[in-house]
Amino acid sequence: MKWCLISVILFSTAATAQLKLAKIFTDNMVLQRNKPVKITGTAVPGKTISVSFGNETKTAVAGPDSSWMISFKKQKENLSPQTITARCGEDKLEIRNVLIGDVWLCLGQSNMQWPVEREMHAVQALATASQPLLRFYNPSYAGENIYNSPFTDSVAARLNEPDFYKGSWEQSDSHSVRTMSAVGYYFGKAILLSEKIPVGLIDLSIGGAPAETFIRRGALQNDLRFSAKVKSDWLENESLPVWIRERGRQNRGDRKNGNGDEWGWNHAFKPGFAFTAGILPLLSFPVAGIIWYQGESNSLEKDRVEEYNDLLELMVNDYRRQWQQPDMPFYWVQLSSIDTATYASQYWPQFRNEQRLFLQKIKNGGMAVSSDAGLKNDVHPRNKKIVGERLARWALRHTYHRRVTPSGPLPVRARWRNGEVIVKFRYGKGLRPADGDMVRGFSIDGEKTGNIFFKKNKVIIPVNTKPGFITYGWAPFTTANLVNAEGLPASTFKIPVR
Repeated sequence: MKWCLISVILFSTAATAQLKLAKIFTDNMVLQRNKPVKITGTAVPGKTISVSFGNETKTAVAGPDSSWMISFKKQKENLSPQTITARCGEDKLEIRNVLIGDVWLCLGQSNMQWPVEREMHAVQALATASQPLLRFYNPSYAGENIYNSPFTDSVAARLNEPDFYKGSWEQSDSHSVRTMSAVGYYFGKAILLSEKIPVGLIDLSIGGAPAETFIRRGALQNDLRFSAKVKSDWLENESLPVWIRERGRQNRGDRKNGNGDEWGWNHAFKPGFAFTAGILPLLSFPVAGIIWYQGESNSLEKDRVEEYNDLLELMVNDYRRQWQQPDMPFYWVQLSSIDTATYASQYWPQFRNEQRLFLQKIKNGGMAVSSDAGLKNDVHPRNKKIVGERLARWALRHTYHRRVTPSGPLPVRARWRNGEVIVKFRYGKGLRPADGDMVRGFSIDGEKTGNIFFKKNKVIIPVNTKPGFITYGWAPFTTANLVNAEGLPASTFKIPVR
């Protein structure tokens, strides 16, 4: 059974194990509303465990592998703290200050991981961080913040699935929020302020991580397009991004032995590793949805850019199957802007366009545009507030069914009629330049355009002959400035002219 596998990975217990709860169960946690509550743990095989939660008490017997699971009925949101009490013989464990609300999973690389204390609105965020209904599960991970150098022996010893992530739930205040994902924090706070329900954020993001580490190894193996990614030592596998393999070799250094298997040395970037260490133990733990800010590590080579949408589609569909939530929301951040002078961003316009096209590949998804917040020479934009709040707009519209505009202008089609290219936009009400200047960012067949006019949700560009295509924001660092009435920026795009 799936929960047995989860508990084995979580605990790796011997037959003499005493009563334990899964790592996700700690004080201050949030449980997902309107879903059965499944409490998992380990105990001495054959021993009876009783768990009390709310007005229910249930029992289970620990299996031969020490694992057990008890399921409670689903509950509505509950702002009053509750306690989970587990007993086995003389052993007793209590999890206090438990709320029922919505739990969102935050995944990605360093721009998702980027902490509140280093974000441009940190002073204001810290001053208003006391939010008792907002909770974080923000574990550290083995190798965190170690770049371009070998891991120490103590770090290398944690490169196994049970020990990789370490943390506990915290209640939002000016201390706990400092190291929390800024994107996650602003997203969660926006949901909390709108819906007035407890919000829990689980942040498993990893600086520099490729998409492959968050994807189940079996899903990669069973897909002919991507099976080569798990057919050999990942550090030498040319089907994986070059940069992440270089970083992995730096972290390994001269170490010859260590945790690993037939696919190579364990590391945060290894295909499937973050899934097994972080996602798999949560599959019996329902969540409301996922927010995703990742792509930089998969954007540096043309082959990786061109496969990214299919790779991400594989991941999203597999997550939905594994969680048995076929409509699980998945909202992502489109990469921002950066110049090529200090970063290999030459494929970023194409990558951003591919991320836009991903809207057509999956249902119940949404994309937050961030190109207007980019820094010319830094891959880490500091304004995470607008990113988190733009992600929240998608959730508020499609998950919580609020009457908000979820996005900036998204192109629907481009037509040539009577000497004009007419581009129609979704979410295009009130089209205008963001800064009151002339509209920037449009090109026809690769050449910058002249006069541009607006008519309702359309952009009109006079041309003498029918062009082949039109682009917008087609530069690694773009100053394109089209927004809608809400001030939300248009996405980078390249579309044919019909």
